[in-house]
Amino acid sequence: MLRFLKRLWFIIAHPATHLSLGFLTMGGFVMGIIFWGGFNTALEVTNTEAFCTSCHEMRNNVYEELKTTIHYTNRSGVRATCPDCHVPHSWPRKIARKMQASKEVWGKIFGTIDTREKFLNKRLELAQHEWARLEANDSLECRNCHSMESMDITRQSKRASEAHERFLFTGEKTCINCHKGIAHQLPDMHGQDMFGASSHGTPPMTTGQGGSAEVEAYIRKTAD
Repeated sequence: MLRFLKRLWFIIAHPATHLSLGFLTMGGFVMGIIFWGGFNTALEVTNTEAFCTSCHEMRNNVYEELKTTIHYTNRSGVRATCPDCHVPHSWPRKIARKMQASKEVWGKIFGTIDTREKFLNKRLELAQHEWARLEANDSLECRNCHSMESMDITRQSKRASEAHERFLFTGEKTCINCHKGIAHQLPDMHGQDMFGASSHGTPPMTTGQGGSAEVEAYIRKTAD
């Protein structure tokens, strides 16, 4: 094996004496296509619901919750899978998210949330990280399916249409500010602000402080 590696390194490190420049160029081009195809195929494999739910941490927790929501089964027959909501669609953002997800591999190896109890203990922290990501990118993954341009608010309830016009269409708030828990159960939100900033450790806002408190006050008023 060592002899083979030394031989391989010798071939790579020394210029070719019997091969033309055209052959080397064409060979490099073909190998580039093969490499890119293999890389892209592997990337797409990791971007499927089957891959996401291959570990019990996801399959037995958040995936079971997703199956009970309208994002999984609905009258239109359109299903939002894990990557649709949690992986950006554009290639540069997707690669950045995959690199960030390497921490999840580390957690899998060392059993960070390998039990239901550990998952529940870290659930709020995990949710806040994802809420913060969606808030920072203006709910980009939500908008891949739910665009303001194609939203017919005349077919929505009075409360929903007014909230969308007042907060979403004006850009004051984004989808995730009001739709936490839309696809998964909420963590223990005691002492947390449902409509405020999503960053970990942010104290809850109270009505009258402005910003997201306006959303909370509006929903409470219309629910009466």
